[in-house]
Amino acid sequence: MSNPNTHVTTLTELLEVNRRHPGKITYLEGEHEAREVGFEELHARALGILHHLQRLGARRGDKLILFLGSNEQFIDAFWAAVLGGIVPVPVALGISDEHRHKLMRIARKLGRPFIYTERRSLERIGAFAAQAGEAETFEGLRSRAFLVDDLDDISRAGKPYEATPDDVAFIQFSSGSTSEPKGVVLTHGNIIANARGATEAARFSQDDVSLSWMPLTHDMGLIGFHLVMFYNRIHAHLMPTELFIRRPLLWLTLASRIRASILCSPNFGYKHYLKVLGDRPIEGLDLASVRLIFNGAEPISVELCDEFLTRLAPARLARNAMYPVYGLAEASLAVSFPPPGAPMRTIALNRHHLGVGSPVEPVDGHSREAVQLVSEGRAIPYCSVRIADEEDRPLPEDRIGHLQMRGDNVTRGYFENPPANAAAFTADGWLRTGDLALVHEGELYVSGRAKEIIFVNGQNYYPHDLEGIAQRIEGLELGKVVAAGVRPPAEETEQLALFILHRGSMEDFLPLATRAARLINEQTGLEVAEVVPVKRIPKTTSGKIQRHLLEESYADGEFAGELKALAALRAAQRGPQTASRNEIEEKLRAICDAALGGKRVDANDNLFELGASSLKLIEIHERIDREYPGQVDLTELFDFPTIAELARHLESKLEESRPV
Repeated sequence: MSNPNTHVTTLTELLEVNRRHPGKITYLEGEHEAREVGFEELHARALGILHHLQRLGARRGDKLILFLGSNEQFIDAFWAAVLGGIVPVPVALGISDEHRHKLMRIARKLGRPFIYTERRSLERIGAFAAQAGEAETFEGLRSRAFLVDDLDDISRAGKPYEATPDDVAFIQFSSGSTSEPKGVVLTHGNIIANARGATEAARFSQDDVSLSWMPLTHDMGLIGFHLVMFYNRIHAHLMPTELFIRRPLLWLTLASRIRASILCSPNFGYKHYLKVLGDRPIEGLDLASVRLIFNGAEPISVELCDEFLTRLAPARLARNAMYPVYGLAEASLAVSFPPPGAPMRTIALNRHHLGVGSPVEPVDGHSREAVQLVSEGRAIPYCSVRIADEEDRPLPEDRIGHLQMRGDNVTRGYFENPPANAAAFTADGWLRTGDLALVHEGELYVSGRAKEIIFVNGQNYYPHDLEGIAQRIEGLELGKVVAAGVRPPAEETEQLALFILHRGSMEDFLPLATRAARLINEQTGLEVAEVVPVKRIPKTTSGKIQRHLLEESYADGEFAGELKALAALRAAQRGPQTASRNEIEEKLRAICDAALGGKRVDANDNLFELGASSLKLIEIHERIDREYPGQVDLTELFDFPTIAELARHLESKLEESRPV
């Protein structure tokens, strides 16, 4: 079926054309909770919200931060802003102070932005700002805030603005919690070119049905599984990310039920699904309708893809449904896709011969020298890629180099950031992605991040490759081990270090450290200079490991005490746990112990110092909510981070809720 929107040039035109189509979006809030919104209703809602934004003073070109947890509220507000020529700026709600720091940084960067959020979220931002010395920035935001709670009437329509392809559609800020987050500026023309190219490459049609749990603050969630689906009038189903994290098995249950043909997930999602699935049999699932499962957003694990496809084979999931793709926000998302229906293609290369510009050396996939890379296809229409050397000169096939791109879908630059723009573009106009890759038999194979290369003994190594080896050790799963290059004091060369998430004694850690170092050495011939126990693995809001923060902490001597204790084998054993004060504290202790893998959490231990990830916090919160329904909000785990503090808070809440 041909796409009726082929001639659309802007998002405002797309919404106007689609409002006359009987298409719909379905918001899935649970196993049996769903709400459908038709395209016509979406258009009317957007105009109604635009009226309120314009009454607040928002005008064409103004910036609107979207700080919302609800998918439905987010999409309504996004389109309201787009219709008015107001520039939406999605920011992940998150649950930590680091997310609020990022919000403050973005607000300052934007100048005088408006913000669309909930009263409760605004109050939390205010409390944080008062403590963090951000009162002035917050007061500016509060004076230009529109609260979802106040949206009681959308019967009056705002005045829409007719955009041009060169107008800014929205700004996507980098997910990292850096002091200066970079805002990728995307025009209407960029977004439409991306949608058109992705559609031609993946052969989307109105007959497709999509399901996504990716956050709408992420480019795969917003662009890939809302805007591109909307461009094709596909019936899109959106599932809250938090619901997937709490109940990952529900993802494919719903996919089976709605006969989804288009799914997506990064490595994390497949790993999370398989972990919760465990050894239980696949029952009641029929995934024969799934033709593409987009796999991107982080380095693609060949082994994990194979494990997932093999495990789901009884549900009739086709092996050629796995669809490894390459993309990034600077490209309005999509850069390269393989042919739909083609089997997943991989190559095995000698990990010791991956220097920029050097010819790659194919090896047997079972060799200890092998690193497996997966094909991510060819550049989509309206986009071009090239592999370049250190001087930005194009390299031939089968040579590792810097991946660069240009095209109608590629950003013109970052928001008010001349230094970043100067660094991002080559003299002849290609955008530097920051990734390393090669072209083999016409297809793109991405090998890693250029800035994350570990240079040891005159050779280049990719951190995620070494981490994949270490993760074979029981307990060292995805995200718990980080490989990085460090330079110890008085040393002139970089050495390989492993940072391993660990809570416990040095004596307990030592056998694990020894196994990890030995395995890396056995598989690669590389010596691991240090294995460092860390209580937290720093990650961006989209889950990408921030290796540079660990490297900086190491260089600053933050781990010197632990390393000295390890070297001398003199780490003191933990003392006996303090007794629980009452039944509530005992129950909370049992919940945290179970979620954190039996780490014997003491009543006064800080959960964040134990390395509790967002995933673990959500698991802890879900268990608390089952025991004490509606009494504790997820974000309150940050306010009361120890069992003792949380128990006292819970006691007061229960006391307040008792009938007088």
